[in-house]
Amino acid sequence: MHTVVVGTAGVTASDVLAVARGGAPVELSAEAVAALAASRGIVDALAAKPDPVYGVSTGFGALATRHIDPGLRGRLQRNIVRSHAAGMGPRVEREVVRALMFLRLKTLCSGRTGVRPEVARTMAEVLNAGITPVVHEYGSLGCSGDLAPLSHCALTLMGEGEAEGPDGGVRPAGELLAEHGIRPVELREKEGLALLNGTDGMLGMLVMALADLDLLYTSADVTAALSLEALLGTDKVLAPELHAIRPHPGQAASAANMLAVLKGSGLTGHHQDDAPRVQDAYSVRCAPQVAGAGRDTLAHARLVAERELASAVDNPVVLPDGRVESNGNFHGAPVAYVLDFLAIAVADLASIAERRTDRLLDKNRSHGLPPFLADDPGVDSGLMIAQYTQAALVGELKRLAVPASTDSIPSSAMQEDHVSMGWSAARKLRTAVDNLTRVVAIELYAATRAVELREGLTPAPATRAVVEAVREAGVGGPGPDRHLAPDLAAAEAFVRDGRLVAAVETVTGPLS
Repeated sequence: MHTVVVGTAGVTASDVLAVARGGAPVELSAEAVAALAASRGIVDALAAKPDPVYGVSTGFGALATRHIDPGLRGRLQRNIVRSHAAGMGPRVEREVVRALMFLRLKTLCSGRTGVRPEVARTMAEVLNAGITPVVHEYGSLGCSGDLAPLSHCALTLMGEGEAEGPDGGVRPAGELLAEHGIRPVELREKEGLALLNGTDGMLGMLVMALADLDLLYTSADVTAALSLEALLGTDKVLAPELHAIRPHPGQAASAANMLAVLKGSGLTGHHQDDAPRVQDAYSVRCAPQVAGAGRDTLAHARLVAERELASAVDNPVVLPDGRVESNGNFHGAPVAYVLDFLAIAVADLASIAERRTDRLLDKNRSHGLPPFLADDPGVDSGLMIAQYTQAALVGELKRLAVPASTDSIPSSAMQEDHVSMGWSAARKLRTAVDNLTRVVAIELYAATRAVELREGLTPAPATRAVVEAVREAGVGGPGPDRHLAPDLAAAEAFVRDGRLVAAVETVTGPLS
């Protein structure tokens, strides 16, 4: 596994994924170490002066008016970490915490925070040792950054609190540091504040959601194509010339994916009474328009993420000319908005997928398929309740689409009187991504069964490849009723780990 080198110019999304999900080691570039030392020299010079400087020789937030004596400044920095490590609720996932720490390290290495090189080195050592601070679900308002989550990470650097070791066991952080030969950090002026004043948690979750949704949007194009085929729909609506006259890039990409999957199909354009198919229902005909709008939303969110990955978010910051200035760059609004926007797009993509599934199961609208795709309707219920489950997931996704970023709650004695709630937006998006995976899996389950029930008609080569692969993965086909939950779980895993897209691409080549 390659080592991710952190310099002064930010990191890439692939760097975040490598460290957060792949466990890639990190190291500081020589340029970053030099920048850290230079900015620390500026902070030390200011600390020696009698003039108060926010974050260096004053309190924080609503307590910033107090000038702190030099002998109390180390205690001040320790205290801000201890007092701000006030999270509650379930533990946050390991990959989220690793992304959070890595992105804070990215900002430290920019040379804009004023911390000593040894602070950044210690954070890198903790990541490389596989030590994961215990971070809790609740505590961040997404302004002044993800304060509580980052404070729990900083607490581990101090050798306090609890952390998960590489073996998965949770133990006192001091013990874990000692076992790996890592010396706890003794914080000095500005350093406690610099460790917890960033948008790193919400950004890390955005980067991971974008990676997951890239795969899911392609998967949804595949299942939409399978449903169109199973419903004997027309693929004429996917013609490139139709999408060229409404030139949204995502729409064209989704239509091209569906057309590639359906190439060579003997099912499209038929009808059970041989009457020509003039138009399909919106959920079939408009699949590229809905999925395409979501794809374009992903593109916008990716642009915001790229800008944030190149940012140095802290307050105050050390500027290139040597000034140390207070600012509001820690406000999470840019990230929070796109996290909420993605949750809306996810809910709508799930909604249209569920409508296609329902159509496959309804004998009045499925163009000749048995009710609920059952083996012996009446004796067998088929996929009736699988669609209930899908509908329940869609209902939850609609609730998760309610924006968090419009729900500011003032804090810190009205000093922090407008906050982004970006962490909350990111947490609900993670749930939404999981639920979309399940919705797509249920459409896959229904569509592959429906295709197999179209006896006498030949599906597209890509469809046959999917059916073969999904059956090999343990997802059962048509037949009498059986325990459905294991089949649905296998279908979910098939979508989640990319086997669905991989099966199609053995025939079509790379999809968008």
